[in-house]
Amino acid sequence: MRTDRRPAALAGSILLWFLSGPAAGLEPAHLVAGFPRGQGVLETSGPRCLLIDLFMASTPAQRTQGLMFVESLGEFEGMYFGHGTPRELAMWMKDTVLPLDMLFIRADGTVGSIARDTEPFSTKRISSEGAVVGVLELNAGFARRWRVAPGTRFLLL
Repeated sequence: MRTDRRPAALAGSILLWFLSGPAAGLEPAHLVAGFPRGQGVLETSGPRCLLIDLFMASTPAQRTQGLMFVESLGEFEGMYFGHGTPRELAMWMKDTVLPLDMLFIRADGTVGSIARDTEPFSTKRISSEGAVVGVLELNAGFARRWRVAPGTRFLLL
């Protein structure tokens, strides 16, 4: 007999997010004050659904700025760079204080590749290693802690 544990996993993830407080860790918040807000869910092995509070980098100016100079993010906080049309992307960490995990999201909503523990302030190009529609940036180590791997499903809410 198989039971679907996704609703319970989602409820647990929502509770974790609620207890951590949305945008609790973001310093200085004024750097991303004009960014639209959203949420996404990562469905990891377990199964476990993780609710992520997002800043949406949707304009060219916002994509250029990204998380530059932001000093902290909450555990379930990140930035999503949506691009719509699938294409190979390259990111960098210029003026980015925090080490990050970059999850490259394919058109089918799965993680294609992950750049783990990126180097702050680096101008080295970080490639998506294939066509993607977006990039999800989270605190360094997030993918390891929560078992996010290529093939993990991501859904924007």
